[in-house]
Amino acid sequence: MLTTLAAIAPTFDVEAASRAYLDTLSGAARAKSDAYFEGGYWMLLWSALVGVLSYLVMLRLGWSAKWRDLAERITRRRFLQAMLFAVPFVFIGALLTAPWEIYAGFVREKHYGLMNQSFGGWLGEQAIVLAVNALIMAVLIGIVFALIRWSPRRWWLWSAGAVTLLLAFIVMIQPVYISPLLNKYTPMAAGPLRDQILGMAHANHIPADNVYVFDASKQSKRVSANVSGLGPTIRISLNDNLLNRSTPAGVKAVMGHEMGHYVLDHIQWMIAQFALLLVGVMFALWWSVPRLIARHGARWGVNGPADLAAVPVYFLMVSLIMLVATPITNTLIRRHEIQADNFGLDAAREPDGFAQSAMQLSEYRKIEPGRVEEALFFDHPSGSNRVHRAMAWKAAHLADLPVDQRGVVRPLPPPLNASTIPPSARAAPAPASNVQR
Repeated sequence: MLTTLAAIAPTFDVEAASRAYLDTLSGAARAKSDAYFEGGYWMLLWSALVGVLSYLVMLRLGWSAKWRDLAERITRRRFLQAMLFAVPFVFIGALLTAPWEIYAGFVREKHYGLMNQSFGGWLGEQAIVLAVNALIMAVLIGIVFALIRWSPRRWWLWSAGAVTLLLAFIVMIQPVYISPLLNKYTPMAAGPLRDQILGMAHANHIPADNVYVFDASKQSKRVSANVSGLGPTIRISLNDNLLNRSTPAGVKAVMGHEMGHYVLDHIQWMIAQFALLLVGVMFALWWSVPRLIARHGARWGVNGPADLAAVPVYFLMVSLIMLVATPITNTLIRRHEIQADNFGLDAAREPDGFAQSAMQLSEYRKIEPGRVEEALFFDHPSGSNRVHRAMAWKAAHLADLPVDQRGVVRPLPPPLNASTIPPSARAAPAPASNVQR
């Protein structure tokens, strides 16, 4: 599936090889990719401001105080009051932000050709996500406000720990109970590609006996794979777009990357790092929210930091804090992605497959950003970064590669489609349990 662009030589020109890949995205396609991703910079700001505005509406119109009063009339149990408060908070909040969410999640994606769903199909999935979020929010609000009442001076520290444990629990159950609500996960059918992927897993001491495929093509055209779960539920999965649009070399390269996340314990590290970030966020809330309530609480009907009616105040501040912290969270994620890239190159030994996949991702990620731009806005390395590292790896391992893979190569112009995928690469019927053990 590769076209040689330069004769095999004792040396390998990394820059020329990288440019051969990067130049396959040009003209209108490149302009479209850049416009989509650069527009996302503003989307971060507008999303935060829309959230802030919705919380201000809840406070200024007195809705938050009314929801608190209603919850107190229904039950005298504080934890149940908090959970009851979460119901109107989440669902009415969703109605307030619905116009923005429809534009950002459906209209804009459709405009850029990334959405495969009808509006009805998309809306149905959003309803499922909203129901799951409501349940999580009810538990979260109940726990945090119990800690605020129990330890007014140090609740921020206890809450950071409690929220981290809740996050770890959600990560653990996600592959089994949450992700299947939106997509069907099936084992990959037996065949050479599956065997090669499992061989990579076993060579890296990953206890995998299956490769899982999920039907992301019903939602979008994006290629992806992921490692999800925690402990006994950890699973490495790839979507059907990756199978349908990539070469076997590209699939192996992406799976090697995902195996890197597993072997390098990135899920555990991310939970630990976000726990530290949560300590900072919760401390900022402990410091700022009482001051906001002291100044505006009487108008909002909020009696203090432990009052349930203050929930929108906390979330208003979280929206602003996380907006400012975006470069920090992006950097944490991007560092792990680079580590997984490097692991995947060593594991799969498919530098051209890796470069091909980087170019596919660049259909909707700006391919050559400036250094500051990448540091601020990219939670994954840019396409140019990834292609260059793949070609540098190839140059360093040239003698170990098959002779026909030592030249400067690029993918053939037409991407693969479902009809060109061999039966051995497609999904098989699902078993009774699809949890990787």
